[in-house]
Amino acid sequence: MTETLTSTTPASGTRTRLPLLDVLRGAAILGTLMTNVWIFTSPGAEWGILVSGMSETSFGSFPDAVESLMRLLANGKFLSLLTLLFGVGLAIQYGSAARRGEPWPGRYRWRALFLLAEGALHFVLVFAWDVLMGYAVTALFVAWLLARSRTVQRRVMWAAAGIHLAVMGVLTIVLAAGAPLTDTGVSREVRDLYAHGGYLDQIAFRLENALALRMEPVLSIFLMVFLFLLGVRLFRAGAFGDDAAGRRIRARLLVWGLGLGLPISLFASLAGPELFLLDRYVGGPLTALGYLGLIGALVDRVRRPGPLLHGLTCVGRTALSGYVLQNVACVLVAYGIGLGLAHRLDASWRPWWVIGLWAVVCAGLMIGSALWLRLFRAGPLESVQRWALRR
Repeated sequence: MTETLTSTTPASGTRTRLPLLDVLRGAAILGTLMTNVWIFTSPGAEWGILVSGMSETSFGSFPDAVESLMRLLANGKFLSLLTLLFGVGLAIQYGSAARRGEPWPGRYRWRALFLLAEGALHFVLVFAWDVLMGYAVTALFVAWLLARSRTVQRRVMWAAAGIHLAVMGVLTIVLAAGAPLTDTGVSREVRDLYAHGGYLDQIAFRLENALALRMEPVLSIFLMVFLFLLGVRLFRAGAFGDDAAGRRIRARLLVWGLGLGLPISLFASLAGPELFLLDRYVGGPLTALGYLGLIGALVDRVRRPGPLLHGLTCVGRTALSGYVLQNVACVLVAYGIGLGLAHRLDASWRPWWVIGLWAVVCAGLMIGSALWLRLFRAGPLESVQRWALRR
């Protein structure tokens, strides 16, 4: 997430920029917020999604249809894309170390451990559904695996996919066979915590319930291993290159990813909350591959990049800072420690003000990152990480 994405042509040793990777990363960062923004603005916020977040998709009214559509398009999709791109970044760093003749994983272990510490701070101080800690643990394993043969890597990748699908299948069957899931509501105590409680009280609540709030990285660990290794494999195959081979791979990902992923997600969403895992952890990763192909196809057709493409590129180059800052912004807008709009605005304002919040934060990140990169080579948190690791 913190690496400027470049590639090296094996024959010549010259570095070639892959602009598509920055665009994809920027889209993944802003797309992840499209899911998280509903968490920040719901009653009970981070805890509320565990209690009542698995609601059925509803198209009973136009506002409900808009919210359901946004959730459907974002849930698990952009997070999976971001995970895959993290694997791409890992492959790039492995290649850089090999060109310099450095041992692997070598210094990269410190980078992963630093990311783990950053994720822990992000979890405690900002957002309970942090992804950085899971990425750091997965990166340590996959980095070790990259020093093994590609046959071993391929076997581990498909084994991780098989185990993940088996786990999701078993859990889905258990949920479907049990009592129907209903919205039990969030307790008044938790609602008041995020609506009126103090900042230190929220931190204490996260620490007291850390086991439950850290459930997703444990649940999706095999999926993360698969997506990391898939990102490595796609990068080595040239899937992000501006040539015929890259466009051909992306076209296949577009057809198969959207053709399989979106129907699965739509079916799971309409069938009820019992199939939530099927939507987020099976349909989501497949759709993410389709999004990769779709974004690549759109970028290929751009002759003169405009503000949107430039903004996405800048967010992609400052991805770590953008990920953390967008969560900080939503906390200050939605929670009682800031503006408290999540409880101040009537339900009739939903989903419009939530969509507006997402759009404003996205625009702010694109403009802010573009201005920042005029003065500095990397984002603020990326610069802190590099400064710390040099020591």
